[in-house]
Amino acid sequence: MRKMLLAALSRVLQGPAAAARPVSRVVVASRNYADFASEATFDIKKCDLHRLEEGPPVTAVLTREEGLHYYKTMQTIRRMELKSDQLYKQKIIRGFCHLYDGQEACCVGLEAAIKPTDHLITAYRAHGYVYTRGTSVREILAELTGRKGGCAKGKGGSMHMYAQNFYGGNGIVGAQVPLGAGIALACKYFGKDEICLTLYGDGAANQGQIFETYNMAALWKLPCIFICENNRYGMGTSVERAAASTDYYKRGDYIPGIRVDGMDILCVREATKFAAEHCRSGKGPILMELQTYRYHGHSMSDPGISYRTREEIQEVRSKSDPITLLKDRMLNNSLSSVEELKEIDVEVRKEIEEAAQFATTDPEPPLEELCHHIYKNEPPFEVRGPSQWIKYKSVG
Repeated sequence: MRKMLLAALSRVLQGPAAAARPVSRVVVASRNYADFASEATFDIKKCDLHRLEEGPPVTAVLTREEGLHYYKTMQTIRRMELKSDQLYKQKIIRGFCHLYDGQEACCVGLEAAIKPTDHLITAYRAHGYVYTRGTSVREILAELTGRKGGCAKGKGGSMHMYAQNFYGGNGIVGAQVPLGAGIALACKYFGKDEICLTLYGDGAANQGQIFETYNMAALWKLPCIFICENNRYGMGTSVERAAASTDYYKRGDYIPGIRVDGMDILCVREATKFAAEHCRSGKGPILMELQTYRYHGHSMSDPGISYRTREEIQEVRSKSDPITLLKDRMLNNSLSSVEELKEIDVEVRKEIEEAAQFATTDPEPPLEELCHHIYKNEPPFEVRGPSQWIKYKSVG
């Protein structure tokens, strides 16, 4: 008010000549889309190679649209897993539950490099892949709570979720690897330009069936990318204590391999593009090791600090977090702003809360639907229950 009075007094003292002078205005600039860069190029870590003369590129281009999409997707998976943790501790989610927070760059980077028509199969730490393959958070959380609106109608739970061209979610350690080779065999048999990404963990990497699968895939030149998500601990056992050789990307012996920084979404994306092109060109299978880290324990029954220290977990969070790495790149290269990313965070939190509300209020599937969906598009048939006098009907 005082400033306005002084300004008015100044105009009176200066006389009518002052009115003829142009009035200067202070314009407060608000940042708009024109202020952002459309893309930026980044140096990424060179991959270690096995039986390959050339590997993936050491630079990657990230567009603004891609960056925003990757950021939102990884934040959604992170928040979904933290909500799952909360619901489990409230005893709303029961049974086995293996969370994926910390490893988001793997599933998002892989999906960014393949086609929707390509195929993917993984083990039981599957929530992130279910989401990137097109299932909504609402359906995933409802499946975790065993509700009718879940993606497997409430009958699969954490380890057995499915989506278009996504084959689980498999509870038997390593058993999904030969299944993945079978999917790749179908791709080749039907002459489709499709590949299968077959994932397993460092704990499963010592299984005999995996080496048998390598052999068959190499003999038949199957379009299969074998992907070892090495998060450094198989349950509570470090890789150094479990494996005579921790070079998992060399385990295929006669199959080419690459070791990738699995905490960097751009490294994962570029390596997967390289591996996918290798398979599509008819060269046969390739092996990828993604060096990553899980923040939670092996499962919700594992506190995760009896075999590693809190300081180790915190160090990874502070130095290698995949979401923070992408966020810093975008901010430092004018691909986004702090305010815009905060808006995405608010939007993600709202989506997660609404999905959790649905997952805790949706009804459980009725008992008479227990044996539905055993087969797809088959005529209804009877299924024997726990005794010969109890029968259920299966409807596809």
